[in-house]
Amino acid sequence: MEFGFTEEQRAFRDTARRFAADRLQPRYQAREAEGGFEDGLLEEMGALGLLGADLPMEYGGSGIDGVTSGMLIEQIGWGDLSVSYAPLLTSLLGDIVASHGSEAMKNACVPRLTSGQDLIALGLTEPRGGSDAANLVTKAERTNAGYVLNGEKTSISCAAQAKWIIAVARTGTPEDGARGVTAFLVPMDAPGVSTSTFEDVGSVAVGRGSVFFDDVRVSDEHRLGAEGAGFREVMAGFDYSRALIGLQVIGCAKASLEETWEWVQQRTAFGHPIAKYQGVTEPLAVAETKLRAAELLCYQTLWLRDQGLKHTAEAAMCKWFAPQTAFETVHQCILLHGHMGYAKDTPHQQRLRDIMGLQIGDGTAQIQKMIIAREKIGKIAVPYA
Repeated sequence: MEFGFTEEQRAFRDTARRFAADRLQPRYQAREAEGGFEDGLLEEMGALGLLGADLPMEYGGSGIDGVTSGMLIEQIGWGDLSVSYAPLLTSLLGDIVASHGSEAMKNACVPRLTSGQDLIALGLTEPRGGSDAANLVTKAERTNAGYVLNGEKTSISCAAQAKWIIAVARTGTPEDGARGVTAFLVPMDAPGVSTSTFEDVGSVAVGRGSVFFDDVRVSDEHRLGAEGAGFREVMAGFDYSRALIGLQVIGCAKASLEETWEWVQQRTAFGHPIAKYQGVTEPLAVAETKLRAAELLCYQTLWLRDQGLKHTAEAAMCKWFAPQTAFETVHQCILLHGHMGYAKDTPHQQRLRDIMGLQIGDGTAQIQKMIIAREKIGKIAVPYA
């Protein structure tokens, strides 16, 4: 059993860490105030190979494995959790386009994602609910020239900044369930596409919002895979993205934990650094232990994926355990900073709010635990089966 990383993996990680330290962390709070990513930032990331590094080389990726991709996203999350959405969405959705798109769509879209010229969004969640993702209302009606899309997608990350969206719509009847769902690659500037932006608690720079499709015409060339296969194509990627999300939030929590270890050595009370008191260092030791456990779980999940082994249960474990652990860690860091930690001019409160969003997105803890139970004992554990 090997727990080490190769020299090449460490080189990728170190590049990401330097970029996060130099370019991301210093402007973490400024991006929230500005409500978006500054011009040129994603292009810098693309030039360094930090976007879609796991995608094929012919589309601008580096063809790296999932473990290495996880190392990159952990470092980007350490610098700015909102910015780490860019490599997450590029890896998850860029792979769907590269695997299921037409040659024209692959060449038009994927190289622009890996270079940082464009962002891509996933249009799956609808106003009526997120967890019951197969029960879609958005429709794609067949015409002689392709399809016409009508409906609304909501809680879409990067809705205001994305240039492309993978829109998942019903092409069959409601009775068809997941088998009647098809995915389409839609340019965000297509006639009939419009957006709105939410006022969120956290991840403000991501620009979450709704995307509306009003008689949006797309050709057959924009369909991803076979008709009726879209739900399976999208859901197949979630076992990967859930492990990456785990590392996103772990990186973010580590930043606060590192800063708090420094703080307790500098802050004095009763004539001593507060690190002298076990009531201060004990919760930090617990946080270190839980974060390490969550980190190892995420990397094991990515390793299983890289070996072609089943990892659905492990991915679900990553998705509920890592965000919960990260949230608890940053909360503890705020408390140990005392009244100063409660101030908005420290980054801890922003990290807490940013992590909270990923306790919801991509499936809540309750859904993940249902998945784990289903993988353990089968459909008897699924209420709707």
